[in-house]
Amino acid sequence: MPSAETSILVLATGGTIAGQAGSATRRDYRPGQINIADFLVEFDTLGVNARLEGKQVAAIDSANIGPEIWRELHSACAAAMRDPACGGVIITHGTDTAEETAFLLDLTLPTTKPVVVVGAMRPADAVGSDGLRNFANAVKVAADMDAAGRGVLLVMSDHVFSARDVRKARTAGSNAFDGFPRGPIALATPSTLDWLSPPWRTNEAARFAFPETFPAVPILHAFAGMDASYVEHAVAKGAKGIVLAGMGEGNMPDMVREALAEAVCLGIPVVRATRVDEGLVDPEPSDEDEGFIAARALGPSKARVLLQVLVANGITDRASAQDAFDNR
Repeated sequence: MPSAETSILVLATGGTIAGQAGSATRRDYRPGQINIADFLVEFDTLGVNARLEGKQVAAIDSANIGPEIWRELHSACAAAMRDPACGGVIITHGTDTAEETAFLLDLTLPTTKPVVVVGAMRPADAVGSDGLRNFANAVKVAADMDAAGRGVLLVMSDHVFSARDVRKARTAGSNAFDGFPRGPIALATPSTLDWLSPPWRTNEAARFAFPETFPAVPILHAFAGMDASYVEHAVAKGAKGIVLAGMGEGNMPDMVREALAEAVCLGIPVVRATRVDEGLVDPEPSDEDEGFIAARALGPSKARVLLQVLVANGITDRASAQDAFDNR
């Protein structure tokens, strides 16, 4: 546990956890309506023993998050890592892109203190709202120094996931998040925390520098009848990398394969991921000839984040990029 003098920094970005519908039963709602100061006042009524300091970074639907907010989050987290008065960081976040933010920070922050992303599936004024409980669970995790050495974590519905594994697998419901290839790495409630494995990244430095600029890396979704024009358009628009959400184990029509191989010849790294919900995309013998990178366990969204970070760090040769995907 952090000492009595340390606090937990709460960085708020909006999302459903800060959302309001104006009715306990209304389906639609407005995300990011509750300021973090007001949220923490409400949380204080639960009687959880924790010193929390809030900072409002944004108040948005997480579909609108991007490099500017990511940069502010990274800067605040990095400062917290250096601050002896800070024991850990919690980021309140919309669930639609929480996995991307968590993974980006996981790639670009050291593992010396807990960093926990948390959200909600129901707005604050809805029947059965899950925001305060999820947040209480996140406080329990962020206050536990055993949470360090595991990279960035995401807490939802009494489960703790690693940023590299977590994904939003369902559009609604308390079980919206899953992990692959691993499931939850801990079970959390406001009063209990049970780790299911020991830390595996103790005192690691950041794996990559945070990008000064984010290169253009589109995701192309493969489909029956797809032709080369989609690849050609991406190249013409200045793509610095391409992720294919392929069929099955990262497969694609022959003409798309030929166009992507030509893109590689132009110096544009190409990652084969899958549009399938779950499963590995392993390197194939033809990848070496065509220059493709296999996404392994990363889905298209997180494969895009990693490829952006690699390109921004000047890592574009296939062997080095494949190593990064193998050891994300």
